[in-house]
Amino acid sequence: MRPHLLLVLLSGALLGAQSPPEDRPLTIEEAVRIALERHPDVEKARAAAEALKGKIREVRAQALPDVAIHVNATRWRDPSLLNASGIEKFPEELRKALIPQGVNLFDYNITVRQPLYTAGKVGTALRLAAVEAEGSAAEMDRAAQDLALNVVRACYGLLWAERYLALVEETQRQRQAHLETARARYRNGVATEVDVLRSEVALANGEPELVRARNAIRQARALLNFYLVRPLDFPTRLAASLEEVAPWEQWDLEALAAEASRRRPELLRLRIAERSAETQLELARAESRMRADFTGSYGVMARLPENLVNSQFVRWIVGVNFTLPVFDGFRRSGLVWQATAARRAARLEREKVEQQVRLALQQALDDLRAAQQTVEAARANVRQAERVLEMTQNNYQYGAATTLDVVDAQTALTLARTNLLKGLHDYGIARANLLWAMGRRPEEK
Repeated sequence: MRPHLLLVLLSGALLGAQSPPEDRPLTIEEAVRIALERHPDVEKARAAAEALKGKIREVRAQALPDVAIHVNATRWRDPSLLNASGIEKFPEELRKALIPQGVNLFDYNITVRQPLYTAGKVGTALRLAAVEAEGSAAEMDRAAQDLALNVVRACYGLLWAERYLALVEETQRQRQAHLETARARYRNGVATEVDVLRSEVALANGEPELVRARNAIRQARALLNFYLVRPLDFPTRLAASLEEVAPWEQWDLEALAAEASRRRPELLRLRIAERSAETQLELARAESRMRADFTGSYGVMARLPENLVNSQFVRWIVGVNFTLPVFDGFRRSGLVWQATAARRAARLEREKVEQQVRLALQQALDDLRAAQQTVEAARANVRQAERVLEMTQNNYQYGAATTLDVVDAQTALTLARTNLLKGLHDYGIARANLLWAMGRRPEEK
């Protein structure tokens, strides 16, 4: 085998080993990474950043020389002399000699235009483009954070749906076991037909919940696949658990607000917008001021093609142009007025968003604290409900409890487990929301 072919095959094998298969279980962090690599929202933000890079280059071109090469070939006939005043008084022989003939005219030249002084307009425009480029980076961060939060929510939604289905299936198994016990007792003459019917009704009432639980899994998986840019029916699995969410330890609102002020992409973008508005004001003030431009042209103009290389036909011009607008119809003052208002609006918007961020942090802390308390209470309630169900089932075996007592105990246990499951789900979502409100990645441990 050729050495270069062996190298190619070896490289492909290494890459294949590094790339995980699509159908393996994903951690939440891996799901977020895949979404960030594939989802169109992040690509749109990247495209916007690339467009601003082009805008910077376009603005920078205003400060660089403009060089162009011109080549012209013209055939023309000009009867200007025949239209001169008093031409009729000329001798007829002379008038016949003045009749023009069509001629050719060839020329080629190179022109240069270079701004010398623009009253700071070009420099200000460059600063404005650079500021907007910083804003595009903040927009990319915001798009990535928003997408990461949606992926985390979708992951927790799928985990909840799978756990809820397992809970409903376990409840159905308990109801089925109790139905078999009731039938056995009925055959032995120690239970009534009402016990059997109640058990059958309880089992049948659980079937619609099974259907809803399975449907919830399909919907949750389809939503996650949407963010992962996979087919909606792709069998995505998660290598995660609702119990794996790390406990939250920072409860100081002021410290969280200070971190959010440093990290939140919205606030960074609004600060950049304030700088942009200030630069826009400087740019507006630079309008309608004197500017100076250098212009130059060098080339050859000849009537006969063979003279296009003759130095006697060289044509050049050099000049410096000064332009001083005298009256622009109050255009400059209008631009300054608009820029001043835009600067004030940017400041007010930043102050409003700062308050919104603080409110979001407070709400996220409250939701996290409530979910934490719900989980603690639900865990204690589940233990008690499990003990009650066990005792009720034992009592039923000895005829000290009815089927209705067992069904009530099963319902209480199902409700307690559902509350615990909802609390775990809400705790994970509240923690992700708090991380997002702080400007951190929602999937962080």
